[in-house]
Amino acid sequence: CVDQEMMAAARPDALFMHCLPAHRGEEVAADVIDGPQSVVWDEAENRMHVQKALMEYLLLGRVA
Repeated sequence: CVDQEMMAAARPDALFMHCLPAHRGEEVAADVIDGPQSVVWDEAENRMHVQKALMEYLLLGRVA
């Protein structure tokens, strides 16, 4: 489980990333996934836009 102790051992500029869904308390502590070093929600949003663009390309054969 990734917890604050593990994040404290990492470099100060380290970010926590996860492809979601995450099992809180099993894979990651709540204070890490909700903390300032977490970028999971930005990562999820960016993935959604990439998936939409890929679907458009595959279905319509064009790049937006």
